[in-house]
Amino acid sequence: MSQETEERKQIGGQALPSNDVGRPQRPHKLWLSLAIALIAVATLLGSGIWSRVRARTTLKAETAQVALTAVSVVSPKQTAPTEEIILPGNVQPFITSPIYARTNGYLRKWYVDIGARVKQGQLLAVIETPEVDQQLQQARSNLLTAQANLELASITKTRYQGLLKSKAVSQQDVDNAVGTYNANKAIVEADQAAVDQYTALVSFEKIYAPFEGIVTARNTDIGDLINSGSNANVKTDLFHIAQPGKLRVYVNVPEEYSQGIKVGMTADLSLAEFPGRTFQGKLVRTADSINVTTRTLLIEVDVDNPTGTLLTGSYAEVHLKVPEHKSTLILPVNTLLFRSEGLRVGVVKDGKVVLTAVTPGHDFGDRIEIVSGVTPDDQVIVNPPDSLITGQQVQIVQATLPGDIK
Repeated sequence: MSQETEERKQIGGQALPSNDVGRPQRPHKLWLSLAIALIAVATLLGSGIWSRVRARTTLKAETAQVALTAVSVVSPKQTAPTEEIILPGNVQPFITSPIYARTNGYLRKWYVDIGARVKQGQLLAVIETPEVDQQLQQARSNLLTAQANLELASITKTRYQGLLKSKAVSQQDVDNAVGTYNANKAIVEADQAAVDQYTALVSFEKIYAPFEGIVTARNTDIGDLINSGSNANVKTDLFHIAQPGKLRVYVNVPEEYSQGIKVGMTADLSLAEFPGRTFQGKLVRTADSINVTTRTLLIEVDVDNPTGTLLTGSYAEVHLKVPEHKSTLILPVNTLLFRSEGLRVGVVKDGKVVLTAVTPGHDFGDRIEIVSGVTPDDQVIVNPPDSLITGQQVQIVQATLPGDIK
């Protein structure tokens, strides 16, 4: 049997022709390559789409984060149980008085000048009053005349009363004698009063210090015309004397602090001429009444000044520690929002703004007392924008502790 016949038999017996053995299966490989290519393309497309979706999500999150308003917050500070208030005070001597003349005349001589320390009863000046001297002399002469007439009337009265017993004179004569005596006695008393008056006026020629102190002013000189303080003419205050051993400091306390002011409190004084130094005083009395014009309570603080360090008439800052009746909170003034509906502050709660109404108390300049509306745990926005509204989301970038509020 030939070779060709055998090959055909093999074909009939499911054998491949000899010339097809080892030929590549091209359709299968083509589909496999195509599938691999499609998978690769799909992988690349999916990776690109996923990266873009992720980038877009990240960008959206970052944009939303950036879009949030960045704010700084502060927590309210609790006030101390006592509050120090600083008020202006006028330093005055414990006793001060202008020295006037009580008689008219010309100044003959003065013995003290400004700054002189004088003792009580010390002679300050002498006034020359020739008219008063003459009036005193005339009054004394009138008194002598009245006394002589009274003596004669007394003798006449005694004589007539003796003659009446023997019926030598009538009762009318006796009554006339008694009346004359009484009239002359009244004249003597009047003339004696006139002498005393002019004697007192003459004694006013000498000016004496009414108390121990320092002469703070001298408003006269030798030869000046002196008008007494008892007539309608212009009065001349010859000297001013002050007693600086103890000083009175008068302070006007605002009405809102008046309930915390009690007699016996201590007060510290600071003066510009004594930097870094304080002088302690004591509150000794109050007016117990609010001035209807200034709405203040006048108080007096006494300060010992034995060495005369403090000068009368000085301006002082008086530091008073006033107890608080109730604990309140303090916020910086730059947290306030002035709205038409009233005073507001922005409080951050769960990342959102809540505009809260507050009631202000005392204004301390850069700080303000808040009576109601916030709590010590609230986070209050500092320098809030005018566009801030309730419900707005914000991002806290800085938080200030209550102790950091000065």
